[in-house]
Amino acid sequence: MAERERVMRMSVEQPLWRALTAYRVLTMLYAVGLFATAYEEFVRPWVAVAYYAVLAVWTLATLPRVANAARCTKRFLAADLTVALTGILLTPVADAHERVQAGGPTLPSIWTAGAVLAFAVKGGWRWAALASSLVAAANLVERGSPARDTVHNVILVCIASIAIGYVVEVARASERTLARALEIEAATRERERLARDIHDSVLQVLAMVQRRGAVIGGEAAELGRMAGEQEVALRTLVSGGLVPVSRVSEDAADGAVVRAVDEQPEGSGPVDLRALLAPYAGARVSLAEPGAPVPLVPVAAREVAAAVGAALDNVRKHAGEQARAWILVEDEPDEVIVTVRDDGPGIPEGRLAQAEGEGRLGVALSIRGRLRDLGGSAELISVPGQGTEVELKVPKDVTTVRGKAEQR
Repeated sequence: MAERERVMRMSVEQPLWRALTAYRVLTMLYAVGLFATAYEEFVRPWVAVAYYAVLAVWTLATLPRVANAARCTKRFLAADLTVALTGILLTPVADAHERVQAGGPTLPSIWTAGAVLAFAVKGGWRWAALASSLVAAANLVERGSPARDTVHNVILVCIASIAIGYVVEVARASERTLARALEIEAATRERERLARDIHDSVLQVLAMVQRRGAVIGGEAAELGRMAGEQEVALRTLVSGGLVPVSRVSEDAADGAVVRAVDEQPEGSGPVDLRALLAPYAGARVSLAEPGAPVPLVPVAAREVAAAVGAALDNVRKHAGEQARAWILVEDEPDEVIVTVRDDGPGIPEGRLAQAEGEGRLGVALSIRGRLRDLGGSAELISVPGQGTEVELKVPKDVTTVRGKAEQR
């Protein structure tokens, strides 16, 4: 058996984490170099030395934390930003007042931007806005007044981080869309391969069993009849396609992942009526349907399928097991029409009214009642000796259908 295709995990944001790792190391070395060139101008250089020692150890020890989104936790982000804010607030303590007022760099310098960018890559532009706001407040406290160069640097960091956070969110959405498209493509190819295998082997065997059983007769004829029913059902499944499973995408540390969901949530969207009617097809029931999907809201599709099932039950009960039936699905602009016709003896005139009077309400409730509650209609035409035809009509108007369904 051929190996099934799989969708590889992907991540467009992973390069951002690698760039952030390098940025943190380089900006830490840059901050230390700035301090070394201006060591004699600090009034309390030992405060700066202690801070840079902590900064260097923290930066190198936490490199694995900024390797991907899974390891970069909220607790780490909070601690990382605290290190940056502490360095900003310690600047007036370690450096000379004149240098601070003249717009000299803070102790962490541009390393602070790395802490803000980690928020942006991890949580998007909203997290970036929160982190940059805290950095802006710390810078204002450090300078004591909103100087022009301070405001300029703060706005630059804020805009850059928010922009990167927004780009990350867009990239993640695109990543999920691409992952879903690749998964659907892989599922389609697998379905086509299975259809070829079924057509080349199983369907041929079932057709042969049906022919041989009819020739031999007796119990073999019954076996052939069952094989014929399964052949028709399989052909309907192959030609109509498998009922698609809904899929939703998740974020993971290494990229977007698509997982299958067993059922479509109620009210989440229309369903294809053809998929609900396909199981009714068999050796004595033929299904004719459009080549394109026939969308209906879930409650309407289920009720129409149940009404078709009730009509087929009546065919088997009143026309006999050997009677043939045909299901025709028509997709009109404003409504869907499903017609169930059989070649039985038909219904004698007045028989339905008599059955309702006797309390047997199969047609009245199982068929007409269902369509009436949906805002549709069910018409029954029967000619003695020429079979019976049931025409079901249901509107496509979602509001009308839901309103009727809620009143049930």
